[in-house]
Amino acid sequence: MSNDHSHHDVEIMGDRRLLVAIVINMLLTLAQVVGGLVSGSLSLIADALHNFSDASSLLIAWVARKIGRQPPDAFKTFGYKRAEVIAALINLVTLVLIGLYLIYQALWRFYTPQEIEGWIVVIVAAVALVIDVATAMLTYSMSKNSLNIRAAFLHNVSDALASVGVIVVGSLILLYGWYWTDTVMTLAIAGYVLYQAATLLPVTIHILMQGTPEGLAIDEIIGAMEKVEGVCNVHHVHVWQIDEHQNALEAHVVVADFMQTEQVKMALKSELEQRFSIAHSTLEFETVHCKEYCPTRNPSGNV
Repeated sequence: MSNDHSHHDVEIMGDRRLLVAIVINMLLTLAQVVGGLVSGSLSLIADALHNFSDASSLLIAWVARKIGRQPPDAFKTFGYKRAEVIAALINLVTLVLIGLYLIYQALWRFYTPQEIEGWIVVIVAAVALVIDVATAMLTYSMSKNSLNIRAAFLHNVSDALASVGVIVVGSLILLYGWYWTDTVMTLAIAGYVLYQAATLLPVTIHILMQGTPEGLAIDEIIGAMEKVEGVCNVHHVHVWQIDEHQNALEAHVVVADFMQTEQVKMALKSELEQRFSIAHSTLEFETVHCKEYCPTRNPSGNV
């Protein structure tokens, strides 16, 4: 009971951290948009858009955490944990759209250069950097065990790096009048945003497509199951992830002696959980054509 209570306290603390991060990122976005419009800096506006996606991703992550903690019911028998995976997908797709939009705006700026107020860029970007680092620190510990929070955390890290780049751009404009660096930095921010999305999108889609969990091989699982005493054959095997932490399996198992089904089932489930971290398994047992599968065995399953 105390462990459950402690876990609940940690969850509540995580929710509060996310709410704080959402509020300060929304305020920062507003400040960056105003600063970008006043200074004429596209890279600052690009950073603002990226930061707005940070705030949105944190809000989506917060809602997904709330939904994900709902227990299984008649409508969602596996529970709602995949809400966090869906949230991660939404955040990553948003990153892609923002990255493409920034590239478009940066390329257009090459044809329509604009004078930029360097001091405004430096000051606003410096404030943004402090807030981005603080937000990343709030979500770092939670990102280790959640694809959903990890996507949001990556938003913040990339925005902190973008803020550093914008500060450099503002400094170069003040010192040398290199306005073109603003456009170059915008392209760099866009490229990094797209790179981030490309690293996590395949993992997220793989889970939603019920792909085999990373590090598990179907043939290896079948081989281990068929070595269990009393098992003749294993077929129609499906392995997938319920969410990023729970693996599931279903399979048809041909047994030598149907009277030994319960013992075989317990042995199989133990093997699956201990060796492959598959805690949820559904096994259908058969005896039809068992001699075809193991002709050298007698009905007891021994050679």
